[in-house]
Amino acid sequence: MPYILPLFIFAVALAARIVPGPRTIDDSYITFRYARNILAGIGFVYNPGEHVLGTTTPFYTLLLTIIGFFTGGIRAPFPQIALYINAFADAITCLLLFKIGRKLGSSRVGFGTALVWAIAPYSVTFAIGGLETSVYVLLLTGMIAAHIFERYKLGAFLAALSLLTRPDALILIGPLFIDRAIQIFLKTQETQNKKIVAGFIQALPVSEIFSFLFPTVLWFSFAMIYFGSPIPHSMAAKTIAYRLAPDSAFIRLIQHYGTPFLGYLTFGIPWIGIGFVIYFFLFLLGARRAIQSSRHIWPWVVYPWLYFAVFAIANPLIFRWYLTPLLPSYIFTILLGADKVFTDLITGKAFKSTGKFSASSGLANGLAILFVIFIPVSLSLRGWTITPDHGLNKPAPEMAWYQLELLYHQAAEIVAPEAQKLDGHSPVLAAGDVGVLGYYTNDTILDTVGLNSSLSLKYYPLDPKFYTINYAIPPQLILDALPDYIVILEVYGREGLLKNPTFWQDYRLVQRIPTDIYGSDGMLIFARKAIS
Repeated sequence: MPYILPLFIFAVALAARIVPGPRTIDDSYITFRYARNILAGIGFVYNPGEHVLGTTTPFYTLLLTIIGFFTGGIRAPFPQIALYINAFADAITCLLLFKIGRKLGSSRVGFGTALVWAIAPYSVTFAIGGLETSVYVLLLTGMIAAHIFERYKLGAFLAALSLLTRPDALILIGPLFIDRAIQIFLKTQETQNKKIVAGFIQALPVSEIFSFLFPTVLWFSFAMIYFGSPIPHSMAAKTIAYRLAPDSAFIRLIQHYGTPFLGYLTFGIPWIGIGFVIYFFLFLLGARRAIQSSRHIWPWVVYPWLYFAVFAIANPLIFRWYLTPLLPSYIFTILLGADKVFTDLITGKAFKSTGKFSASSGLANGLAILFVIFIPVSLSLRGWTITPDHGLNKPAPEMAWYQLELLYHQAAEIVAPEAQKLDGHSPVLAAGDVGVLGYYTNDTILDTVGLNSSLSLKYYPLDPKFYTINYAIPPQLILDALPDYIVILEVYGREGLLKNPTFWQDYRLVQRIPTDIYGSDGMLIFARKAIS
């Protein structure tokens, strides 16, 4: 009987990802191509011979490579592999959330958070989208679980893997290491060692340090030798290729933190502002309760707001998957606060300092279940649709939108026969979104954003007059590199490339695929006129 709830959560999480099927996001295909090239013996590269670290997730890339080796090699079905990896990762995360809830004296909150995470559109969308997000969230959650359950060596190892999955893992790793250092320091003082610094150094756990340093030093050493730097090339590219208002990330984060359960779908856009205030209040209550129950959980509690601060200050273009990692902690703490409010209101009991609260009132329990489980789950389910308007005709989150990827797949099928005109010459294909095109054409890719092509960066920053939206292709990059084919959304070149007379002298329009995505007048496929 005690296993029924965990098994139920696990099954729901798996079903919520396997039923929709793969709806793979463009960036995922970049990682898939790296994995396939490793298996093909080409190396850890996107384009043969170009040692550019264009992925921010080396661990996930290697995980896909290992599983791909046993499931078809270079013909491995990476979208399906990623789907199943992510489905199991999220299911295990749900179990850990349930276990953390029990550790803090509230199985109800643990169950509510786990069930929300099992069906949350922000969780499911990027699992079926093939990104590393699910594995990343599992590693972060496992890291904090290992910490509060005093399995420090495991926690250090998971911290290393999380850092090799996403560099922004440092936002949680930093506070976690601080808490561990404080623990060791206080333990040193308890021994009444007069030489505090020497005693602290002597007390440092070598096995924990090794568990963290071995995988990280191994990877960073390889990256320095192979790529010339352990810092992903894509990080530098994203900071200069996109044109953003100075407060764009801050505004996007405010919107996100105001609707962790997508309440605006039910209550309308004004709910975002109302929700931000309500959830902030509940978060504070939940944070107090969490820390009173287990003081070493504070790094996880402050993590959502450290995340907010880092991304608001850095002001990158906030892709949707950037908004996912903070949610398990944020949702858990909010629900912990809601649980306290409704049990205390009905019973009139003050919260005990031990954090172990047990309400005797049936009404209190009923309201707590309503607000901690039923309402958050119901609000989150509003983000699902039974019949998506594109792609696989299966229930899926509405935000699992991959219409652009389907268009790029169509473009890849058009470019492939065109490339046969090159008589043995390896075609070079230029694009601003390179994942699908690179995976399905296997051409040499000129990434005009610069994620995987070092050549592109010197053409940024670009004159603002070329931008219609937050991205535009540098005309001079195309005129200098002269790729054989170009596939772009019209809006990427509207004010620059497509107004350049030299470009039209060199290129012919092969086909315009109808679309109004991002306000574009079609997806355009060009071939260089020198190609017969």
